[in-house]
Amino acid sequence: GGCHLRCDAGQSFSNFQSFTKLARLASEAAEGACRQVQQHRSTQHLQEAKEDLMPSGQRNAAVAPAEAFTGVAMRVMPSNTASPTAEAIRPSVYHEQAQMLVRRMTLKEKASLCSGSGFWTLEPIERLSISKVLIADGPHGLRKDCGASHLGLSDSVRATCFPTASALGASWDRELLYKVGQALGAECAAQDVAAILGPGINIKRHPLCGRNFEYFSEDPFVSGELAVAFINGVQQNGVGTSLKHFACNQQEKDRLVVDTLVDERTLREIYLPAFESAVRRAQPWTVMCAYNRLNGVHCSEHNWLNNRVLRSEWGFEGLIVTDWGAIVDRVTGLISGVDLEMPASGGYNDQRIASAVRSRMLNVAVLDTTAVRIIQFTLAAMARRSLQQGLTGSAAPKSVGAVQEPLALLEANDAFARRAAVQSAVLLKNEAGVLPIARNARVALIGGFAEQPRYQGSGSSKVNAYRLETPLEVMRDAAACAGEVVYAQGFDPVSAAPDSALISEAVRVAAAADVVVVVAGLPPAFESEGFDREHMRLPEQINELISAVAAAQRNMVVALCNGAPVEMPWVQECPAILELYLGGQAGARALVDLLYGHACPCGKLAETFAVRASDHASHAHFAAHPRQVVYREGLNVGYRHFVTHGIDVLFPFGHGLSYTTFAYADLVLGATEIGQQESLTLTMTIANTGAFTAAEVVQVYVRDVVASVFRPERELREFEKVWLEPGEKRQISFTLLPRAFAFFDIISHDWYVEPGAYDILIGSSLLDIRLSSQIDVVGAKRETNPNLAPAAPPRSYVALTNAQMDAMGLSVPPPDPLRPFSIRTTIGEFADHGGVFGSGFFAILRKAMGTVEDPIEERLRVEMVRALPLQQFANFANGNAGRVVMPDFIVYLLLCLFKCSPGQTREGEVTSSSRGMAAQREDQRLLSHCCAPARVSL
Repeated sequence: GGCHLRCDAGQSFSNFQSFTKLARLASEAAEGACRQVQQHRSTQHLQEAKEDLMPSGQRNAAVAPAEAFTGVAMRVMPSNTASPTAEAIRPSVYHEQAQMLVRRMTLKEKASLCSGSGFWTLEPIERLSISKVLIADGPHGLRKDCGASHLGLSDSVRATCFPTASALGASWDRELLYKVGQALGAECAAQDVAAILGPGINIKRHPLCGRNFEYFSEDPFVSGELAVAFINGVQQNGVGTSLKHFACNQQEKDRLVVDTLVDERTLREIYLPAFESAVRRAQPWTVMCAYNRLNGVHCSEHNWLNNRVLRSEWGFEGLIVTDWGAIVDRVTGLISGVDLEMPASGGYNDQRIASAVRSRMLNVAVLDTTAVRIIQFTLAAMARRSLQQGLTGSAAPKSVGAVQEPLALLEANDAFARRAAVQSAVLLKNEAGVLPIARNARVALIGGFAEQPRYQGSGSSKVNAYRLETPLEVMRDAAACAGEVVYAQGFDPVSAAPDSALISEAVRVAAAADVVVVVAGLPPAFESEGFDREHMRLPEQINELISAVAAAQRNMVVALCNGAPVEMPWVQECPAILELYLGGQAGARALVDLLYGHACPCGKLAETFAVRASDHASHAHFAAHPRQVVYREGLNVGYRHFVTHGIDVLFPFGHGLSYTTFAYADLVLGATEIGQQESLTLTMTIANTGAFTAAEVVQVYVRDVVASVFRPERELREFEKVWLEPGEKRQISFTLLPRAFAFFDIISHDWYVEPGAYDILIGSSLLDIRLSSQIDVVGAKRETNPNLAPAAPPRSYVALTNAQMDAMGLSVPPPDPLRPFSIRTTIGEFADHGGVFGSGFFAILRKAMGTVEDPIEERLRVEMVRALPLQQFANFANGNAGRVVMPDFIVYLLLCLFKCSPGQTREGEVTSSSRGMAAQREDQRLLSHCCAPARVSL
């Protein structure tokens, strides 16, 4: 059975009948070899099995009776602890008990814990009363799989779909994120989910990353603050989180094979601080390692990243879990701190771990430490389950199967999702008081999204929304008493294909109205997990529609539904623009609340809206090579680049208008001079000088006036969202810690506060500074290395050269070659450039995958398989719910066939750019017809 590749429909293609005669003969020979190997190993396995049945410390003693080990996990709280509350449940509480259980485990049992027992569950050990526990996707809603989807992408339970992270990031609201986390945690607990996979806090290096809708911000401080609030909210329910993707996963293209090269200063100042804040202040139950390599090493094997930085420096106490299919070498990963491989390996990698212990390649203490962490997690989940089941004392909680839908909770969370969507919307423009709309106005509602709303992204985060209303329905209900709403489609909500008749109809409807609202944005095929956007433009049909309607009706609002920034060639033609992002299931009601003034917009952009994608410093180095991406822009990420180099933007970081006005006054610094290790307190007053109850986000930026190294012109260091009634004035205070003034010194490999003057800038956005003052920092200057200075980067740069990056401690090697083929070659590369065998193998895979109705999910499924390197394809397939078994020799057999295949593309003919749209369309057509030392923290 180990030699058969099985498709989901139960079809077998072990003989590779679509291949040539050579392939068939090789496969038959491999099956014969498999039988011989199995016979040869049978005696050895019998002896190893006897050893594996012995608990640790009893290898040379008689095996104790099984009953001696039963029931030991039935008490799920330490003996000196009272019955827990959900808030008190966390894995570290169960450390001693987990140690006791691990001491009673056999080698085989401990190894089995290191991978899941299926796609979503952890391995149980029934004889020790350790239950199976479930984890589920997030992060903006619970996506608990119902078991019908082999890739885990569909058929999930109904749940609240909150606004996506790009929207919630625009709220700049710690309290809101905490409450969203609470709501999600409560749904997880009700569905017996031990942990939800989120939040995602990767920095938005470039706007074309297909998964940017799942991330908060381009700024590490905003991302970190919101992540801390979200994690604490979820885990208040006794449910864990999974902070992801660690680290530097800023593109979807080639994410499993690309080597991300980042100098340490940029890594420490831009890409790691959000993770550091979340770990130090919230202790997520798990951290998820990313697919990519970082400076030459896979994140799933990165000892420096996982053990030294995450655990030793930041004090992380929980599990490191792989992203699904991210494991490369399981034993190396275990040594490098990765505890849990997901999904299941069918016991394949468990055997490798056990063998490594027996051969002394792996210290059993490393395995024991990992087993303790996993059992701690499981015991915490069991404790929460016991609490829900009302159990006390030594009673063991029972695993639950089907869970009754928590209707009351879903109703309550639906109302809260509406509030979250309102507070996440950003009013980008509002000339001539077009908004809010009068209740008795005749409104022309235009756009396919009014009938078929775009409210969330595609991919693993896609939620089966409990309730969904359309903007058209809600607008008509709102206008039923006084106003009127007329509708024109304007564009197809799925394809947005060119259609002049739809535009003509929209213009006619708009001209007869008092005000027009165009619900526009990106169709779902434009942004998803699994692939990046090709450009920053809206579909041409939508751009032409907006311009045509603007020419016909001056009272016009464009409401945008998109997960990331877009170009706006019509920005000067439209008096009002409301950015909704992807507002979740209650987004339609939030839109109507904002349009009619039932609520006041209070969101601020947590990312820059550039005029065009190429204005970003990272543009020339984004997904430029299938094996390597070099972060040559260094610190020039997002607003840091635009404000430092004076580049005009469409809308700046931190921007967001309101229906009211705010007055800033009375900035007072707690001192005029501080030491390098001292904090600075400051106060200011803000007043609501308008007629609406509203919130303002007060932003604090710091500028190093005279720095000895390159520093961005200003950087966000604090913020506060303040709610004020009309006429209300309030004093607010901030504390800037030493880290707010520091940069990461590549000489000492530590944070350094340089003596000198620093500007304190208080603003309503990056470019709208209302108050300012200056502080002097006094202290000793650092020692400089004269050998480093000549090659150091200039005081101002946009892109670092190889020599400059080398001076900063990072040598840039040539990218890995694409030829010859290897086990790191992706399935997509085999399909496109592997000749007859490559294309034949992929054709078999596509037929075996079958098809799904949703075209976006279909593309994602294909892209996920194409992105898998041959080695990880085998790892991901092995034992995945029993569907596929792919031993090593089959992998190398396939590799041999691909290398020998006629019709290959030579490396020089392989372009580094994405496949053309024609190739992608052809895929879709075919698919439709086939089934350093510890550092001091400041």
